[in-house]
Amino acid sequence: MIVVFGSINADLVFAVDALPRAGETVLCPGHRAVAGGKGLNQAVAAAKAATDPASSVQMVGRVGPDGFAPLALRALTDAGVGTEAITESALPTGCAAVIVDRAGENQITVASGANTDLSPEVLPEDWLGPETVLVLQMEVPLESNWAVVERAKARGARVVLNLAPAKPVPAELIPSFDLVVFNEIEAEMLARTRGLDAAGEDAARAIATRYGVTAVVSLGSAGAAAFTPDEAWRCGALAIEPVDTVGAGDAFVAGLALGLEAGTTLPAMLHRASVVGGLACLREGAAPAMPSAAEIEARLGDLPPARPMEL
Repeated sequence: MIVVFGSINADLVFAVDALPRAGETVLCPGHRAVAGGKGLNQAVAAAKAATDPASSVQMVGRVGPDGFAPLALRALTDAGVGTEAITESALPTGCAAVIVDRAGENQITVASGANTDLSPEVLPEDWLGPETVLVLQMEVPLESNWAVVERAKARGARVVLNLAPAKPVPAELIPSFDLVVFNEIEAEMLARTRGLDAAGEDAARAIATRYGVTAVVSLGSAGAAAFTPDEAWRCGALAIEPVDTVGAGDAFVAGLALGLEAGTTLPAMLHRASVVGGLACLREGAAPAMPSAAEIEARLGDLPPARPMEL
């Protein structure tokens, strides 16, 4: 079972020719409202990419008493994600303004709303066990994240932390994570706050070595790299013409979580997750762009396997 404890948003997507500069107003013909939020995106991506019919995905989150909530809940149920642990807040459903240019690059501003009062008590105790992979991001209260990490590890669950958006993590908790996933900027932030003088993928390597964890760093069009204290792997990126990169990182995290659930080797996990992330760039939106298991299988051969690197 994959349990995603995290954010749920409605994304208002604006397609523009070029991203606005500071103080600039940019016009576009219209906008689309689609489901989003890093937690929701990762839950939808995991459910759609799963190859094992016995695998289930559950979402734990909060929505508000407004018109955006049904949009988000429908996206989850349509993908086959369980929603019984989603509760209603007095605050509005999270909402993001997503601006995407012709090259697929984006700017995002998020009003967190109901995500800010997600409580750890909402996560059912019987969902935590050795068969569970718990997936976390940084768009909900950090104290709630850290509380569910302690509960999950006490019951033998595996934990994936996506360090996005970048915020500090208590040093004593870092060894609790089975996977820490970040981009280069996020990896450098975590390394710096923990007194490590390293940047980019070297920051990921340093974190893996100091804390005994598996650290995976996404490198955009350069692919991704994974480090443990004993091994290092690099995988390229799928050759694509991106339409919208908004959900790529979340799709990548979902691919890693599925590999961890299945007990896949680290290089195979990295390879498949890289394909999942690449395919998520071929359609507009975040949750609506997540690829199916069949689409992923059809493109696995288009990306060379991950290759080992020297430590």
